Formats: sequence, C-alpha cells, structure tokens
Amino acid sequence: MTLQKTLALGLGALVALGATAQAQDKLKVAVGQRGVYENSVSELGQDKGFFKKHGLILDVLYTQGSGETQQAVISGSVDIGIGVGTHSVMGAFSKGAPIRAIGSTITGAYEFWYVRADSPIKTFKDAADKTVAYSTNGSSTMMMVAAMQKQFDTKVKPTATGSPTATFTQVMSGQIDVGWSAPPLAYQPVMDGKTRMLVPGRDIVAFRSQSIRVIAANAGDLEKRRDVYARYMAAYKDTIDWMYSDPTSLDAYAKWAEVTPELAKKVRDDFLPKDIVNPARIDGVDAMVEDAVTYKLLSAPLTKEQLATLFQRF
Repeated sequence: MTLQKTLALGLGALVALGATAQAQDKLKVAVGQRGVYENSVSELGQDKGFFKKHGLILDVLYTQGSGETQQAVISGSVDIGIGVGTHSVMGAFSKGAPIRAIGSTITGAYEFWYVRADSPIKTFKDAADKTVAYSTNGSSTMMMVAAMQKQFDTKVKPTATGSPTATFTQVMSGQIDVGWSAPPLAYQPVMDGKTRMLVPGRDIVAFRSQSIRVIAANAGDLEKRRDVYARYMAAYKDTIDWMYSDPTSLDAYAKWAEVTPELAKKVRDDFLPKDIVNPARIDGVDAMVEDAVTYKLLSAPLTKEQLATLFQRF
C-alpha cells in the first residue's frame, strides 16, 4: 500500500469519526428525587450505553421534586423532565406553557407516608390538623395528600418539605408530623423499626389506575427535534427492558442509589413491577382531568384536541 493511499484511508477514518461525534445529539434532562427507582433510567441507561447507541448524550441534573422539574422544562433550561406530576402538567399546558408529555414514568402510586415509631398517630384520621408532607407545589405527592384527605375524610395541613432525605430529617426532629418518601429512600428506617408506615401509596384508591407522573418535554425543542426525542424514548425503553431482565442492573442501581443490592431488589420486586414503569402506558387520563378540575389545577376540562396535543406518543 502506498503512503498516499495510507494517508487517504487515515483521513477517511478521521472524517468518519468526526461525523459520528457530530451525530451525537445532546439532551438536558432534569430528574426529580435522585435515588428513586423510576428516576434512574436516564443515568443508568447512559452508563450502560443505550443512549449512546441511539446517538444521544444526556446531561442529567437532579431537582427536589416534580414542581421544580416542571419549571425547568417550561423555562427551557432543560429539554426533558422526568417524574413530573401529570395533573400539574395539564394545568400548565392549559395556561399556554410550552410543555408536552411524551411518556409516563409511573402508573399507580408506590410512595409511602410515615411517622416516627413513637408517634401517637396510628391512622391517617389521627393526622387531623397535623402537618403532612409532600415534595413541592404542583407535584404528584401534593395531589396524593389531597386525595388522602378526601378518601379518609380528614383535613390535615399539607406541607411542602422537599426531597425524601430532607423530609426524613424534619420528621425525626419533630418539625413534621407525617413524612413522605419513595423506596428505597427513607425505607430502611421503616424496616429497622425507627419509623412506621402510615399509608402506602397503593392504598390511595384514586391513583391506582392513573399514570400520575410523566416524561415532560419542552414543546419548542420537541417540535424542532422530534427525531431526537423519538430516539430518547427508544433508548429509555431499551433501558427498562435491561433493568428487568439483567441481574447486573440491580448492582448498577444499588450503586447509583447508594443502597445494598438486597434492598435494590426488594424495591424493584415488591414495589415496581415492570408494567407500571412502561413509558408507553398512559392510563386514567379522563379521571386525572376530572381531579385536576376538582383541585383547581384546571379551570375547565381539556378537550380531546388539547389532550391529543399534550400527550405525544412515541
């Protein structure tokens, strides 16, 4: 092979490498509550190479809850928000905010509300006039507290407390009567008897068949780069398949969440069957619209045309 031919081949390889690098599209992703299983998909999938395979590089950052995540999406400071409360997204959309739902992160509720082991509060009715935690304004946990008040016919003092870690500190110090969390966060103290579960999310009847949190996208960027978002959703689905089929995924999650592999497996198997984290599953839309109107997140029900615009299918 001549020197000229060798140089030509080398130049061709460099050009191809440059083209490959340029083909990697970037997405900024905001995730509520680091450590929660349903919120691990973007980072675990990126570490495993699923997003790279689809030509994507993710810049992942974390927030204290879905209200904060939603604002980041609306402002355009991020492209995608993970785990954003569906009811709140509906409300923001109805007011003209540039936000769309491109998939769900969870159908049904698996969060839990808890008290200190020595608390006199034994049932939710005992929490009347007491402070009951939720993450941030506009979050799905805020809606759950509202739903529990209705279900148990008990008026409490809903209080935004931020992340599960911050909430746990407030509960244990006596600042908050009833805390909230999502396993594995603040779940070990329940198993150790330091705290006591008051209401598991699965007991909140209104939320059992609702896709209460979504993958939200900035509408302007979605319109410009729809193919990029389609590839994101394809990689997201690939990651979910891996998380429920490959035992090594539990080690990856345990390391990310800073928990033991045993607790990681318990969280996945006991709380999060694969069908409820299916991003293509968006259930209970009509009921959520009705709830959003009831709790004044919507001034009127969304029309079929509006819902078709809000919920983008991939």
